[in-house]
Amino acid sequence: MNVSIDFCVVPLGVGVSVSTYVAACAEIVREAGLSFRINANNTEIEGEWDAVFAAVKRCHEVVHEMGAPRIVSSIRINTRTDKTQSMADKIHSVQSKLGQSNL
Repeated sequence: MNVSIDFCVVPLGVGVSVSTYVAACAEIVREAGLSFRINANNTEIEGEWDAVFAAVKRCHEVVHEMGAPRIVSSIRINTRTDKTQSMADKIHSVQSKLGQSNL
């Protein structure tokens, strides 16, 4: 089953800046061959269910290996069975209704 998720990983006990940890997770997702987009407060990931959640698990493992004693993550999950729709398709759908080329 294909899935798209909003994933936010928050390492605790490592200071205020988390960009190094986000970058490490982005590299994991890239190496897994998954589509993703980094936003200001989360990362959108899409792909096959098991591959996406294996990458999420690996992110937790690596962030702990990087020294974070605790991690709090939030995940919002989206699946569809009536049609195939990518993250880009969803954005284009809204843009077409707004008459804009990008948001």
